[in-house]
Amino acid sequence: MNKTSPFSFLESFAKHLQPPIWLVAEGQQRLVLFLNHVLMQEKEAQTRLARKKGSVIHLRWGTFALDLLITPAGLTDRATSAQAADLTLSVAMEAPWVVAQSVLEGKAPPVKIEGDVQLAAELGWLADNLRWDVEEDLSRILGDAPAHAIAGAGQRLLAALRDFVSRAPRPPFAAGRETTPVTSPATTRATSPAQKAGT
Repeated sequence: MNKTSPFSFLESFAKHLQPPIWLVAEGQQRLVLFLNHVLMQEKEAQTRLARKKGSVIHLRWGTFALDLLITPAGLTDRATSAQAADLTLSVAMEAPWVVAQSVLEGKAPPVKIEGDVQLAAELGWLADNLRWDVEEDLSRILGDAPAHAIAGAGQRLLAALRDFVSRAPRPPFAAGRETTPVTSPATTRATSPAQKAGT
C-alpha cells in the first residue's frame, strides 16, 4: 500500500518557496496590527500584558518565525533581532494539513513552550478568554443585518468543515510526527525571573 501523502509534493514545494523579505515584513506587521485590534477589545488582556512589558515572545512554526515585544500599553510590536526571547512557542506539527485539522476539530495544535512561566501563564489566560468579535467588526463596515448574515454563514461553514474533518481519516504522513500538546505552563522547561537574572 502506498503510504505517500497526496500533499507531500505541496509540502516539499512550500519548504523551498521563500517569499521576499518585504512581503514577510508586511505580513508580520499586519499580524501585529490584528493582534493589537483584538487586544484593544479586552481591557483586562492589556492590563495583564502590561505587567510583562519589555518581554519578547518568539513564535515559530516551521520556517515561519515572529518575535513580538510587549509594549507598556499591553499591546504588541515587532521585536528587533537583537532582543533575546523571554518565551518561545513552537508549533510541534509542521504539516499545514495536520495543524488545520487540529484547529477545525476544536483542539489547539501541540505547542512546545520554553521560558518565562509567568509570561506563559498570561498567554494561557489570553488563549482561554480573548475572543475576536467578527460580527461586530463587520457591522461597522457593512451594517448589522449583512454582518449577522455573513457571521452566521461563516459559523455554518466552520461547523461543516469540522464535521468533514472528524469523519476524514488522518493522512499517513502525520503518523509518528505528533507530540503531546502542552496543556499547562507548569509542564514547560521554565526559567524564573530570578534564574534569568543569575545567568
